[in-house]
Amino acid sequence: MIPQAITETITLADGREITIETGKLAKQADGSVVVKMGGTMLLATVVANKEANPGVDFLPLTVDYREKFYAGGKIPGNFFRREARPSDQEILTMRLVDRVLRPLFPEDFHAEVQVMISLISYDGQSIPDDLAGLAASAAIAITDIPFNGPMSEVRVVRINGELSINPNYKQLAEVELDIVVGATKSSIVMVEGEMKEITEEEMLEAISFAHEEIKKQIEAQERLAEKVGKSAPKREYSHEDHDEIIREKVWAECYQKVYDVAKSPSAKEERGEKFKAVLDEFLAQYEGDEEELARVTPFVKVYYHDVEKEAMRQMILNEQVRLDGRNPKEIRPIWCEVDYLPGTHGSAVFTRGETQSLTALTLGSSKDANMVDSVISQYDEKFFLHYNFPPFSTGEARPLRGTSRREVGHGNLAQRALTWTLPEEYPYTVRIVSDILESNGSSSMATVCAGTLALMDGGVPIKKPVSGIAMGLITDQKSGKFTVLSDILGDEDHLGDMDFKVTGTKDGITACQMDIKIQGLTMDIMKQALEQAREGRIHILGEMMKTITESREQLKPNAPKLIVVEIPKEFIGAVIGPGGKVIQELQKETETVIAIEETETSGRVEIAGVDQAKIDAAIARIKQIAFVPEVGETYNAVVKSIKPFGAFVEISKGVEGLVHISEIEHRRLNTVEEVLNLNDKVKVKFLGYDDKKKMKLSIKALLPKPEKAEKPAQNNNSAE
Repeated sequence: MIPQAITETITLADGREITIETGKLAKQADGSVVVKMGGTMLLATVVANKEANPGVDFLPLTVDYREKFYAGGKIPGNFFRREARPSDQEILTMRLVDRVLRPLFPEDFHAEVQVMISLISYDGQSIPDDLAGLAASAAIAITDIPFNGPMSEVRVVRINGELSINPNYKQLAEVELDIVVGATKSSIVMVEGEMKEITEEEMLEAISFAHEEIKKQIEAQERLAEKVGKSAPKREYSHEDHDEIIREKVWAECYQKVYDVAKSPSAKEERGEKFKAVLDEFLAQYEGDEEELARVTPFVKVYYHDVEKEAMRQMILNEQVRLDGRNPKEIRPIWCEVDYLPGTHGSAVFTRGETQSLTALTLGSSKDANMVDSVISQYDEKFFLHYNFPPFSTGEARPLRGTSRREVGHGNLAQRALTWTLPEEYPYTVRIVSDILESNGSSSMATVCAGTLALMDGGVPIKKPVSGIAMGLITDQKSGKFTVLSDILGDEDHLGDMDFKVTGTKDGITACQMDIKIQGLTMDIMKQALEQAREGRIHILGEMMKTITESREQLKPNAPKLIVVEIPKEFIGAVIGPGGKVIQELQKETETVIAIEETETSGRVEIAGVDQAKIDAAIARIKQIAFVPEVGETYNAVVKSIKPFGAFVEISKGVEGLVHISEIEHRRLNTVEEVLNLNDKVKVKFLGYDDKKKMKLSIKALLPKPEKAEKPAQNNNSAE
């Protein structure tokens, strides 16, 4: 017998419905739901262990999002014909959900939690990752797992000045603003997206609009949880041991020392050594009693971390001085350099304080585009950015495990920041690579700045330069004090209540990423952060412009030159040749890269190469293969055969036409041989086609017409 599902429905403003269902699938998980919108369905499950693993003092949360190819009626195109490693888009969706869920679990809850979300049906309309946050939260909300939710996420877009949520894919091409917002009933937790130079006020309006829609989705989850009936009370847990005597001792003996270290401006490494010295001094009192030292050390490290965090926060709030001596609005010193790497097509070094990005630009043909092939979409991405964060950038030695989720996320943010500024219909494929060489706060924003400089250095005609800044926040719930920090350090990110990255031109915002770690962040605080970010962003732009003010007029000498030639569609096969033989040989002979795309009206042939003479040779050969004479044009021809009625001449390789005997000269000829012989070189004019679609060529049309002979004068005098 089919079990009866428990359901709740959310009705959107435009009449579309989202259904949340539980009780039918995956019932051995702690919680499972199916979220459906149209024909798009997500299955979300959650399982949490009852106890924490020994020695674990953090939340081991795993969020996994996968798109099943069967959902869209497709078979994977890889060798094994099965779903493989997650795509970048799947990783980005995992991160969006994780960033909202993680801060909503209790701080002392350390049991392993695994959230798995699968796209199991796709209708080609509804964007599945817009529903992933709702699905994950609903799966947890109906369980007894400790959780300070529910939460939900929505995508907000603005089309022709109107805000709406969860658009379809076709609508995304028309948007002026595209952000994903995650929130609880009371607080915004996460914002990420891209825009076309919107104002700070417009962004706040979109966030507020999203929050109202999220509240409706949270109420639906609460109704569903009440129907299920097992979400209250939450399970009991005890994952931490504490020693209150040690706690009081650490606070009493270390707080002021840590406060004084924080108050004394210092660099990252020096500050770390001073904080460690305070900890070592405290532990030194237990030397000689190895057993007691071993017992108290784990407690001391936990409490000392709390002391560090609170002392640094209070120092910033009270003194309005930061760990490196800056005031809250001050930006670290910046230096930039372009054309640093002579072998690249464009390069830049951007250094802000102790954060440094070395960024390189590479230009390629359409063959170099990034091929995106997923359940949802298939297209060639002609602008993409890769971000690398090697361990030496933070002075660490650790194994390299491939591209991390963090690297994918940071690279995507920088790419979204710069996408808008590239010219439409730019013929080149553009790849930017940012290698982070030093990191102490907001390397993704350094990537945006370095990426702009590299594009300008490489001669890419960008619309406007873009810069980025990371904002932080320190609050005190008891006193109500708060301080917004511009251009945050790594320590300020770690100890603070907000990480808000904003990118844009001098005229507006192009991308943002915000993670909020506290409940109840007000719109007033967010407004101040955005305004302070605008001031900092413009300051950074000014520093960048001291290095290069506009894109270079010419590409670098080693950059590929790219020419596009249109040919008739019927010649595409001839240019490619049997099995690609013609085009492959042509590429080899001319040292070019040739790509052919069939459009509605013609064949678009793209020739890329470094040597202009070789590009010209490739173009000449393609035009020869795809030769179509133009009426009225003159061509150099060679006589190939002679007939009684005229001569056949070749005007291009393999293209012959007839010069009728009457079109050779202005006088009447008895034979063609009176004027022409085999292999003679002549100029001919193309007159068009006859009724049988044969070419009509003329030599005499290019010859001057003979003057008419004057008639003899008549004698009108009569004879006498």
